[in-house]
Amino acid sequence: MPTITPLQVKLARTAVGLGVRELAQEAGVAPSTIQRFESGRGDMQSRTLDKVQQALEESGVIFIPADASGGPGVRMKA
Repeated sequence: MPTITPLQVKLARTAVGLGVRELAQEAGVAPSTIQRFESGRGDMQSRTLDKVQQALEESGVIFIPADASGGPGVRMKA
């Protein structure tokens, strides 16, 4: 899986209507881990980030990597 950014996590979480606690529960991580990552005050281990990404993708999010036309983003599955 490509690495996702803190902003992508926050945008994705907001798009699917999950609070920090709900996402943490879905991903099996501590809420403080999500808060710290989204605020840019700390990184996540790759396994933890994979769990967060998987939880958000299962909720209907598609992560879009940066390319020549713009930066990284998110969108909802059709």
